Amino acid sequence: MILHTKILGEGEAILFLHTGLQTGETDFQYQAEFFSKHYKIVLPDLRGHGKSTCSKIDNFFYDSVEDLYETIDFLNIQKCHIVGCSLGAIVGLMFTKKYPNRVYTLSISGVIPLKPDNWEELQKADIEQQDQLLNDNNARAYYDALHENNNWTKFLSLAKKEDWYPFHETGKVENLRIPVLYIVGEEKDHEVCGVGTYKKMISDIHIAVVPFASHLVHDAQPEVYTNILDLFLQNNKIV
Repeated sequence: MILHTKILGEGEAILFLHTGLQTGETDFQYQAEFFSKHYKIVLPDLRGHGKSTCSKIDNFFYDSVEDLYETIDFLNIQKCHIVGCSLGAIVGLMFTKKYPNRVYTLSISGVIPLKPDNWEELQKADIEQQDQLLNDNNARAYYDALHENNNWTKFLSLAKKEDWYPFHETGKVENLRIPVLYIVGEEKDHEVCGVGTYKKMISDIHIAVVPFASHLVHDAQPEVYTNILDLFLQNNKIV
């Protein structure tokens, strides 16, 4: 499907892929404004989010990869930089693995390369947070308005499945041959552990561990994150 997409600025394209339950316009706001001065900023709503209405999310990650392909084709974008966090980072990583000829660089955060030993414990904590969200009427009203005709609660149900996280994809990256930036927040131990994992697997990788940040690095430390991303892109400028 062709995703609902907002575009800002002109130049080399940067595709920002939002986190779960956010949209292209509500996530990466600081970064989109900053980079729109010198780049074309592409902000899609992933399927089932925002205005990209879709009820089929059983095969979310693989379907989203094809959605991105169809969308950038529709927008006449032959090649782009991809930036993503969490859910969006996984989609971006999988897209890059399947269509490397369409990607200049890949910048990801909020990704776990290998399944942690305490995965069940981590998942249980996430489910408890999600249940609190469902019991918060204000939060429900916010997400109902944000996602319009989409049933956003389906993503919470999806995340309750033990095998929902595609470790078989995030942990198999040896064949990546483009520049990669991996940013993690110091407070997320299982993501910090990924630093060593990806360093061994990916030949052309730069890594940043950001202090005073957790899963959503770009949101917790927007200036630091943006400066790191800017430096990475400047060093991989397409002539």
